[in-house]
Amino acid sequence: MIFKNWLIQIGKSERTADSYSRAVSGVVSQWVQESGLNSGGLEEIDSIAELINIIDGLNNVDIYSDRNKHGNNMYSCALKLFVEYKKCNSDNELEQDVNNIINDDSIATTEKSTYINARVGQGKYRNKLIGYWEKCALTGFNDVRFLVASHIKPWKSSDNEERLDPYNGLLLLPNLDKVFDLGFITFSETGNIIISGHLEESEKLGITESMQLKLAEQHHPYMNYHRDVMYESKV
Repeated sequence: MIFKNWLIQIGKSERTADSYSRAVSGVVSQWVQESGLNSGGLEEIDSIAELINIIDGLNNVDIYSDRNKHGNNMYSCALKLFVEYKKCNSDNELEQDVNNIINDDSIATTEKSTYINARVGQGKYRNKLIGYWEKCALTGFNDVRFLVASHIKPWKSSDNEERLDPYNGLLLLPNLDKVFDLGFITFSETGNIIISGHLEESEKLGITESMQLKLAEQHHPYMNYHRDVMYESKV
């Protein structure tokens, strides 16, 4: 996904998305090269750490500081969002982070899947869910920066194919993700929400009995598992 399309997806107007993407690929990249911070444009940089270092260096470039100040911080806003965009689309960094978790002896084996699950949720798998759901699957909230990629059948219980299957995932606001992950809500075959009797004051979490998911046939095996294994029904 290109930067402009990502900006539109998170709720920016067509005009703002066009201005920000043109700035990053055009004049800001030119300033980066002319100041010797990098030999190429910003879009060619894959490392998030390198990108952040270059942006920090721009703050010492007079023309950037002057234009940014007189442009109501338009360039710094564009760059901040460009870093977020890169983080969402950096598969190389994702792979390295996962390998670091696997090889980190300070993390207990039983905890590694939790860390990996959280990290994968920010990378390629999350992008698959954004492509499928486009917004929060329950509320319709459409700024994907605030949404969490949540597995229906947990990572630790899934095989490798299931872990990367977009039909084994929901895109949810953080509060809904947490409640679903803990099994305090689940969904029927028709997608209607089922709220556990153990969950008190669910309305304060924005959870109502009218909530519904639009499930495809491919979601059902995963949701059946969630209902049977994860859901905290009140006996």
